[in-house]
Amino acid sequence: MIPTISFLFGLAIGSFLNVCIHRLPKGESVVAPRSHCPNCQRLIAAYDNIPLVSYLLLGGKCRYCKTRISPLYFFIELTTGLLFLFSYSLFGWSALFAKQAVLGSLLIVLIVTDWRERLLLDRVTFPGMVMGLLFSLVVPIGDGAGLGLARLAGLGGLPLFAQSLLDALLGALAGGGLLYLLGEAYFRLRHREGMGLGDVKMMAMVGCFLGPKLALLTILLGSFMGAALGLLFILVFRKDTSYELPFGSFLGVAAFAASLWGWPVLTWYGSFFP
Repeated sequence: MIPTISFLFGLAIGSFLNVCIHRLPKGESVVAPRSHCPNCQRLIAAYDNIPLVSYLLLGGKCRYCKTRISPLYFFIELTTGLLFLFSYSLFGWSALFAKQAVLGSLLIVLIVTDWRERLLLDRVTFPGMVMGLLFSLVVPIGDGAGLGLARLAGLGGLPLFAQSLLDALLGALAGGGLLYLLGEAYFRLRHREGMGLGDVKMMAMVGCFLGPKLALLTILLGSFMGAALGLLFILVFRKDTSYELPFGSFLGVAAFAASLWGWPVLTWYGSFFP
């Protein structure tokens, strides 16, 4: 029963994420006005706004003007529902489930808006930083960097929640700081901007959730994915080397992967250095 509730709750959240993805890049409110067709402006009735079901029953079209509705709406609702279900299967009904679900939801918005609009919105990343810091007080990050810093400062007896908060703050500094330095180095070498501050803020948010080690792993994985897809675009789709890839989208996918499988990867890597 609870897995079904988790999935249905995820569908409802996914419907809200669609609103965020559609409206936030335009600077619009996500609360008002009510959902409406972007073509004919008719308000969408509650029975036409049921996640997944309404899209299928209407054949992916507006009831009134028959304008085609992007399948992205359906995909985001389904993805969010599966995200919540998968998180529940791993962590049960717990604070860790809530943290994973919140991080995943934030990343979905950022991945899609960066891919479509080349925008990583402050209205997502800044609240995300706050939520990451708050979660660190309830769900220990366990990175170890905060404890190491506390010991260097002669504060080895810090409570677990304080160590976790330090991990989150150091994660924001490591993730955001490294991208900022890389962007500055690229600008000075190539005399053009290679990375926006949106990517820096996004990685600061990811660091607040995951801590410094997983934040750095996120940047490494995201860079590999971006390089591979960039090469594909150049070779297959005949794009030139100046084509702007949505790096934030790759970072978002990498962050989600790191949040689930990052520690086993780091443990495996560490086994080569006994």
